[in-house]
Amino acid sequence: MSSKRKITVAYGDGIGPEIMKATLKILDAAGADLEYDVIEIGEKVYLKGISSGMEPKSIDSLRETKVFLKSPITTPQGGGFKSLNVTTRKSFGLFANVRPCKAYSPFVKTHFPKTDLVIIRENEEDLYAGIEHRQTDEVYQTLKLISEPGSEKIIRYAFEFAKKNGRKRVTCMTKDNIMKIADGLFHKKFDEIAKEYPEIENDHKIIDIGSALIAERPEIFDVVVTLNLYGDIISDIAAQVTGSVGLGGSANVGAEVAMFEAIHGSAPDIAGQGIANPSGLINGAIMMLVHIGKPEKAEMIANAWMKTLEDGIHTGDIYQEGLSSKRASTQEFADAVIERLGKKPEKMTPVHYDKEDTEPMQITLKPKKRAKKELIGVDVFIDWDEAGRDPNVIGEGLRKADADGLKLQLITNRGVKVFPNPMPETFCTDHWRCRFKTADEKVITNDTVLELLRQIKELGFDFIKTEHLYLFDGSRGYSLAQGE
Repeated sequence: MSSKRKITVAYGDGIGPEIMKATLKILDAAGADLEYDVIEIGEKVYLKGISSGMEPKSIDSLRETKVFLKSPITTPQGGGFKSLNVTTRKSFGLFANVRPCKAYSPFVKTHFPKTDLVIIRENEEDLYAGIEHRQTDEVYQTLKLISEPGSEKIIRYAFEFAKKNGRKRVTCMTKDNIMKIADGLFHKKFDEIAKEYPEIENDHKIIDIGSALIAERPEIFDVVVTLNLYGDIISDIAAQVTGSVGLGGSANVGAEVAMFEAIHGSAPDIAGQGIANPSGLINGAIMMLVHIGKPEKAEMIANAWMKTLEDGIHTGDIYQEGLSSKRASTQEFADAVIERLGKKPEKMTPVHYDKEDTEPMQITLKPKKRAKKELIGVDVFIDWDEAGRDPNVIGEGLRKADADGLKLQLITNRGVKVFPNPMPETFCTDHWRCRFKTADEKVITNDTVLELLRQIKELGFDFIKTEHLYLFDGSRGYSLAQGE
């Protein structure tokens, strides 16, 4: 019986097979002692009619090995094809996306030679929940879902990562000045958890200025933790300003399964030419080796890779006249790394991993008592495109509805209050949010809401969606409308 550590491997599409061949060659030469269960994913699988891009037997492989080294894939154009990455992350609970962004100056061009930051991105929820609806002729909706357990998991992971890797500071980035409830929850959990790690500095930045600072002064950051969409954007910004998206590897980590990959795409325009840079996947594989308890092999490959850069052996994407000594093909670059196994860089700081600490991080959520939930009102969304879209007409019509004291309080259009007392300059679409509450916030039931909807229907209005207004332990669980 083989004593090798079995992992799942996918060669992917485009340049994927070339860079995977190079990466596995390095792993084998370093004595990583791995066994590869090769699966097929991506374009060929999509074209078989499997919308997820992954066959059931491939899922079984991941369930068995719990480690996935993956090349980039091509998703066919047209609708109906799901993101393989999003499917894998959600199906296997890969809640943490980890992207190191480090400068390798002067061997890789960058204006920020001191940059060495890690972006830790929540991976399962936010807008990437992918819940979208067309609600009226003019208005489309995407739901942004932020959960307390999801926020706690990723924030705890960020602090544990910083602690394990000798990092000094964790920065949280949100947009809670606008999304006070959803992003506000993330910021609140960050502040709570930060108190448990007094040895690690912490701060918070609004995502817009945070993104600008990453683009202008990335060296001021150490570890950044943020929500899914923001993390997707700023990790590419950080990778680009440190030299090249083509060098970046990433880890997608869950409680049981982890996926490791390059952050770039399949680049079909250069596929088969032997010029692709395998560094992104090599760096993903280095992260994988640390994860599976082989830090000495990760250290060996990482240092050999940096020594190769120092010696000027570069693929075309990072080749610099006067600095590079050789324009290497994909496989020539891999061979150069292999030749330098056991060597360390002399101008860049060598990598060192703690060989005593080989256990993957385990994140435990704190128990939480469920809050008392009380229904006190409802937002009813109406599709209405009549009478020149005069808010007074729809407002006066809906004021006739009264279900056990549940009456119309106000109407907004795209979040702007338009009734009562609308401003004539406000542009209105055919999508109206109508807030109904009792005068004294009396607790109501779903039966009251159903009666209200019955009355709205009889008044001739087309309701398309409702959102209940709750108190949780007496605190408002919904945002106030403008002017409320």
